[in-house]
Amino acid sequence: MQNELDTRRKEAEKVTLIGSAVDLFLGVTKIVVGFFANSAALIADGVHSLSDLATDFMVIAVLRISHQEPDEDHPWGHGRFETVGTTALGVVLILVGLGMAYELISNLFSGVPAEVPTWPALVVAAISIISKEWIFRYSLAVGKHLKSDLLIANAWHSRTDALSSIVVFVALIGAMLGWVWLDAVAAVLVAGLVTKIGWGLVKRSLTELVDTALPEEQAAEFRAVVNEVEGIINVHDFKSRPMGSQIILEMHLQVAPHLSASEGHYLGDQAVCALTEAFPEISQVIFHIDTYNDEHLDELSCPIMPTRGTIREAVDAALNDAVGSSSGYQLQLYYSPKKVDLEIRLLPAMQPLLDEKSLTPSQLKQALKETLSKHSWLHHLEVLVVAQ
Repeated sequence: MQNELDTRRKEAEKVTLIGSAVDLFLGVTKIVVGFFANSAALIADGVHSLSDLATDFMVIAVLRISHQEPDEDHPWGHGRFETVGTTALGVVLILVGLGMAYELISNLFSGVPAEVPTWPALVVAAISIISKEWIFRYSLAVGKHLKSDLLIANAWHSRTDALSSIVVFVALIGAMLGWVWLDAVAAVLVAGLVTKIGWGLVKRSLTELVDTALPEEQAAEFRAVVNEVEGIINVHDFKSRPMGSQIILEMHLQVAPHLSASEGHYLGDQAVCALTEAFPEISQVIFHIDTYNDEHLDELSCPIMPTRGTIREAVDAALNDAVGSSSGYQLQLYYSPKKVDLEIRLLPAMQPLLDEKSLTPSQLKQALKETLSKHSWLHHLEVLVVAQ
C-alpha cells in the first residue's frame, strides 16, 4: 500500500515541479517586461504566475504529508491534509485577487494618464498562453489519473493564468490601437478571475471537510460492484465520504440467515476486494453483515430479542421435560427483527435417551415445539440428528 502511495506522490510531485519551473520563468518575465513595456495588465498577470509558484511548493509539501500511511494519531490516513491544502490554496488565490483588484482599481481612478503598452508585452502574453495551457492539460491529466483534487485544483489554477493571459493579450492589442484604458480593465478582470477560482476551491474543500456524501451516480457505481458479489443479497445504509484523493465507505451487507459468521465476514471481504480493485481511490471500507434487511429499522433502538443464554435455558428446560436431560445437543440461532428460528442438533450422546423414552426425532421435535411455543420470540423450530 505504501509503495503505491509513494509512486502516486512522486508522479504528482513531478508534474508540480515542472509547473513551478514554468511559473517562475513566466512570472519574472511578465513582471520585468510589463514594467518596461508599460503594461499593468501584464504585471498583474506576472503576479498571478508567481502566486502559482507559491502554491506549487505548497502542493508538494501537502502531497508528502497526505500520502503517508495511517498512524495512531490519524487512523483514517492523512488525506484530509490534501483537502486543507486545497482550502489554503483557494484562500491564497482569493487574497491575491482581491489585493490586485484593489490596487488596480485605485490606479484606474487615480487620474494619472496611462501609457501605451509596447509590442514586447504582446509577445510575452502569447508565450504565456501557450505555456500555461500546456501545463494545465498536463497537470489535469495526471490529477485525473491519480484522482487528486489537489492536483486538479492546481491545474485549474494554471488554466486561470492561461485565460488571464488571453484577456491581457486582447487588451494589449486594444490598448496599442488606441484604447489605452483596456489594459487597466483587463488587469481588473484578471484579478476578478483569480478571486473566483479561489472561492470555488474553498467552497469545494469546505464541502468535503463537513463529510458531504459523494454524488449519487458515483455511489451507485460502488453499490453495483458490491451487488455482483455472489452471496450478497442486498447492500443498504450506504455511506460515503471523500478524504483528499481517497474515499471512505461504510455499508450494511445482507446475506442469507443460515450462513455462519465466518462465511458472512468472508463475503464482506470479497466485497471490499471487488471495490478496491475496481476503484483504487477507495482506501477504507467498513461493512456490517446483516442476516435480514434492517434498512428501515430505527438505528438507535436496542435489540429486545432474547440472548443465547436465555434461549438455551428454555431449550434445556424443554429437553429435561421431554427426555430427562439437557446434554448432548448443539443450538443454532437465526435472528430476524422480531423472531428467532431455532435449530437443535441432536448429538449421538442423545440417542440412548431417545431410545429409553421410545421417542423418534420427529416426536421429540413435536414435544419441544409444544413446550417452547409459549415463548413469543419463537418463529420456527427444526430438530436435526447428527450422524455418528
